[in-house]
Amino acid sequence: MKTYVVESPNGPFRPVDIPTPQPAGGQVLVRISASGVNPLDTKIRAGQGGHARQPLPAVLGLDMAGTAASVGDGVTGFHPGDEVFGMVGGVAGLQGTLAEFIVADAALLAHKPKTMTMRQSAAMPLVTITAWEGLVDRAKVHAGQTVLIHAGVGGVGYAAVQIALARGAKVFTTVSADKRSIVEALGSIAIDRNTAVNDYVAQHTGGAGFDIVYDTLGGAILDSSFLAVKRYTGHVVSCLGWGTHALAPLSFRAATYSGVFTLLPLLSGLGRANHGHILHEAAKLAEQNQLKPLLAEQGSEQDIAAAYEAVAKGSRGKVVLEL
Repeated sequence: MKTYVVESPNGPFRPVDIPTPQPAGGQVLVRISASGVNPLDTKIRAGQGGHARQPLPAVLGLDMAGTAASVGDGVTGFHPGDEVFGMVGGVAGLQGTLAEFIVADAALLAHKPKTMTMRQSAAMPLVTITAWEGLVDRAKVHAGQTVLIHAGVGGVGYAAVQIALARGAKVFTTVSADKRSIVEALGSIAIDRNTAVNDYVAQHTGGAGFDIVYDTLGGAILDSSFLAVKRYTGHVVSCLGWGTHALAPLSFRAATYSGVFTLLPLLSGLGRANHGHILHEAAKLAEQNQLKPLLAEQGSEQDIAAAYEAVAKGSRGKVVLEL
């Protein structure tokens, strides 16, 4: 089968033919139709994604959508011919999704949304899992709550806005002025990202703070999230809380904090079934027209390098390569 291998930091994607793997027990062999490109993929290519534990040379790519070609012993939820999607490789020494086939742990897969194309489905896994783990698994978002999501047009933010809305929350999101209409079209209330935290907390919550704040950017934005959350019952979630932060503002509000590290099941092998469960639930939301990806321009396997460069520079919408 054909794969695309990066051999050195920011090196070219070299076509390499390798034997097609066969699924072991609990695995599914998937013929890949589309491979999503995430900012993490570009960092791994640049040799900067140390936390992903994917040394070069490697086949990159975490997300994919495709068709089950065969299944290993013990797999009952998938059959040859099923259309599936998932975040299945590209870290921890696992083969990535820039390939003709991939052997995936069945626990990481879900049936592709019937209403979506392969390209749309391949855009969803990493960002949807990250958003869901923060909002649903950690913060237990529910109807009637106020939720603030930072960077609502980013990959995780765009998914988080829709998940929170689908669960009945009133959603606010920080964005730049030129992206305001994108989140408003979803039903979210846009907040200019340059607005001071005290000002928007006063304007939108009467100074009380938001029930849930989801930080998708880290750094100073996480610090400001501690100032925006509701006293006693508020909860801050971050998927980029990797720096050194003062917890005093959060403690003075008697609020709580959770971190999300989406790669942990792939790196450790623990908790993988939850990823499959999240994607199963996400597919149901997609089929109810409550969850969709924001896509950038279409790409193909002839445009891999250009696609990775676009994502590294900060594309608007998810970039997906059709293989």
